[in-house]
Amino acid sequence: MKAVIAACVVVLVVSCGAFEGAVYGGPPEGSSTVADSMSTRGAATPAGKTLSQLLEAGPGAAELTRDEEALYNLLMEYRTSKGLPEIPVSKSLTFVAQAHVRDLSTHTFDKQYNSHSWSKDGPWTGGGYTPDHKNARLMWDKPRELTRYPGNGYEIALWAPPAATPAGALRGWQGSFYHNQVIVSEGPWARHPWKAIGIGMYGAYAVVWFGEESDPQR
Repeated sequence: MKAVIAACVVVLVVSCGAFEGAVYGGPPEGSSTVADSMSTRGAATPAGKTLSQLLEAGPGAAELTRDEEALYNLLMEYRTSKGLPEIPVSKSLTFVAQAHVRDLSTHTFDKQYNSHSWSKDGPWTGGGYTPDHKNARLMWDKPRELTRYPGNGYEIALWAPPAATPAGALRGWQGSFYHNQVIVSEGPWARHPWKAIGIGMYGAYAVVWFGEESDPQR
């Protein structure tokens, strides 16, 4: 089935079913990208912690679920196979990631916006994220809005109904030139060594947040 990757967009075919993803918004200093629009679709709400429960517990209580831990392990195995160091799990970035997949799963955005969009129904700055990255701060600032994390956050995202899986997410991102660059610190990302990572999976969505600063949240 056709799979669409937006924000540095690549179109590809994957065997695991429909796939939709978005990547990062580019480094702060900018980079040349190819972009296309992508609609963000809601998914059936799965069992587990709700967004309100997550927000009430706060970043200090953020823990990876079994699937999120599996995806983290797959990502780190992939990085180490390239001679790259593992990235420490960040409670703050995991909190942001887990909040975002829940927000995406319960809201639908206009077709000109991609999966970096946020609703206006939470304690954050909401808005639609466009493929031209004009509102990249909508992504970069989220860790500082929601947590004590001091730096920018950079996100890769995937939509794979009916349910995202760890292996399927990694396979999809590996198949996208721009997503893969973020994961293995290539191209413009070679100048941005990752020191923190957060994982969120919920329903059909999987996202990974990367940061250049260590997480002060313990």
